[in-house]
Amino acid sequence: MSHAMVRCRSCDLAYVGHPPSVESLHASYHAADYDSAEEAEDAADAYARAFAPVLGRLNGRGVALEIGTGTGAFLERLEGFGFRQLIGIEPSSAAIAAAPPHRQPWIREGIFQEADFQPESIDLICCFMTLEHVQDPGALVAAAFRLLKPGGVFVGVTHDRRAWLNRLLGRRSPIVDIEHMQLFSAESAKYLLRHHGYAPVDGTSFRNSYRPSYWLRLAPLPGTLKSALTRMLQRSKLDERRLSIDVGNFMSWGFRPL
Repeated sequence: MSHAMVRCRSCDLAYVGHPPSVESLHASYHAADYDSAEEAEDAADAYARAFAPVLGRLNGRGVALEIGTGTGAFLERLEGFGFRQLIGIEPSSAAIAAAPPHRQPWIREGIFQEADFQPESIDLICCFMTLEHVQDPGALVAAAFRLLKPGGVFVGVTHDRRAWLNRLLGRRSPIVDIEHMQLFSAESAKYLLRHHGYAPVDGTSFRNSYRPSYWLRLAPLPGTLKSALTRMLQRSKLDERRLSIDVGNFMSWGFRPL
């Protein structure tokens, strides 16, 4: 299940030519179930490791905003990095309910609205695995640029559709999904930031670490076979380990010039 997509020959973005409305997307995510709290913690650890080159270049660690924060797992890592004010925006009420109680005061239910914040008031804005889901990622990163303090940084994580595994799997890749309004490559992710005034812009691929049963859930196998193998894995000692794989996730970042 996926939308028909077209590819931009200038920036290499694959995108849905006629996406659903902002209102219908918001309603879908508000009502969605949430069943990946454990995987969110593993993902936050991977993001924190990939984030290290950016952290050392930040001018300040005052306000951090995460768009699409889920259970606020990465906000907790940012608290450990010394950020003094943490704000998460999340449209899914189920995700917020799954967050530990000490994180819930950080999280605001809804969609990101630029008007909710003062211009040039934020040191760091993060958007992890969310840019694929919004109707207009250009509008989002442009709004983030205006909210950042000079020297502040926007950090995004997207799937890289040109990574080896996604190219190998083609339409069977789990990134080809009805929820994705666009699919980035490393180049299109960086182009998005350069096009909206960020400088310098850079990025890196990185490894994710999850339980083997989680990786199996993403494999393009028949449903009955996948369910049986997943149950077997979950009952074994093997599933207590974390398996680290580069599956084509890409972290891009851009600074608002001083």
